[in-house]
Amino acid sequence: MNSHTVKAFDNDIGRLRGLISQMGGLAEDAIARAMQALARSDLDLAEQVRADDKRIDALEAEVERLAVQIIALRAPMAVDLREVVAALKIAGLVERIGDYAKNIAKRVPMIESEHRIEPISILPAMGRMAGDMVRAVLDAFAARDFAAAMRVVESDTALDDFYDSIFRTLVTYMVENPRTISQVAHLLFVAKNLERIGDHATNVAEMVYFAATGTQMADRDRGGEQEQ
Repeated sequence: MNSHTVKAFDNDIGRLRGLISQMGGLAEDAIARAMQALARSDLDLAEQVRADDKRIDALEAEVERLAVQIIALRAPMAVDLREVVAALKIAGLVERIGDYAKNIAKRVPMIESEHRIEPISILPAMGRMAGDMVRAVLDAFAARDFAAAMRVVESDTALDDFYDSIFRTLVTYMVENPRTISQVAHLLFVAKNLERIGDHATNVAEMVYFAATGTQMADRDRGGEQEQ
């Protein structure tokens, strides 16, 4: 490519990275605000999280348009093509992370504010862990740091262990307090959504690794249910 084309391509890649960064920031913020709404029974904040998800959707659509434009007009090869393809797939994963945060927010009105059960207090820590994974993996993407991406994958085990512990705690509480079944069911749903956020962060990490190295990350034991 001549110097003009190279500069134009670099500008396009910069825009693509910027859009992914925006999506990631919004998704991370959505997780934090959804958990805050849950902890405080803040119905207005929960509704705001749901409404703001449209911004993430719009950014994903913009990433898709730009990625297709880059491939069609610039015909990138090798590492450049990997980066565009990775960005396209990462945008879809981040959009799903935003959906999981929105799903958590949807549960807030369904959980009683006057008779809240004690186990709800342990969920915010899991939410922070999931949010930290999202932030770390998007930082890895921005820095093209495959080693950092691998560390995000390794940290998913801790989140899965956290989920297993919360699951056992909630089920035990439900058995001992049958009148809390409805609340516990919603909290189990919240915990599962946080676990899935971690899974999607690890999927982003795998794409970061592929874009940087040109090889697939070694298979990992995902555990739990798989994405359909």
